[in-house]
Amino acid sequence: MTASESIIAELKSLANPSNVAGMARFGINPANTLGISMPVLRSIAKSYRKDHTLAIELWLSGIHEARILASLVDDPKQVTLDQMEAWTAEFDSWDVCDQVCSNLWEKTPYSYDKAIEWSHRDQEFVKRAGFVLMARSVVGGKIALDAGQLHIIFSEIEREASDKRNFVKKAVNWALRQIGKSSLELNRQAIATAEKIALYDNATAHWIAADALRELKSDLVQKRLLARIK
Repeated sequence: MTASESIIAELKSLANPSNVAGMARFGINPANTLGISMPVLRSIAKSYRKDHTLAIELWLSGIHEARILASLVDDPKQVTLDQMEAWTAEFDSWDVCDQVCSNLWEKTPYSYDKAIEWSHRDQEFVKRAGFVLMARSVVGGKIALDAGQLHIIFSEIEREASDKRNFVKKAVNWALRQIGKSSLELNRQAIATAEKIALYDNATAHWIAADALRELKSDLVQKRLLARIK
């Protein structure tokens, strides 16, 4: 039995249908989903770090949890642009999208370029991946972004703030809030962007702006950012 076959057998033995039903209530696609928690998946991944071949095999299984596990065990140094395109095109649930972006894509040298590129795509989860990756490129990325790149990110957030699709609008909002909490200067820029979005004649944009401004201007966030400077 290969490593991937062994892992998939273990995952299937841990299947919990009641968890799947609960996950579905939070917008997670129940198709090919076993109902295994992230702490369990992270525990399994510890024994298989940086195994690119295993990651590919797990992804090809099509099993929801196996695909998240693939993002945890893959080697970012061996990730190719073709792989990023292929996997991202197959995203069918927001949690797989977010986990792959945060666990793997952000650690590649292609993270910023793909974030911008995907934000222009029409497919809901591909566009979501673009905005998740924007936030991760700023907050946890391995390559420091310059002022010009950050300006482009804020422009992309502003451009897509009218997209009413649930998984897009939440990603745009999340990206704006996460970036705006990473430094005092980026907080200033994020607030300015949210204030521009608030002027749109669009209900989705109003929600994104109001929710972001509520957090970014909060005493908690402002005190935390000031404390970092001190």
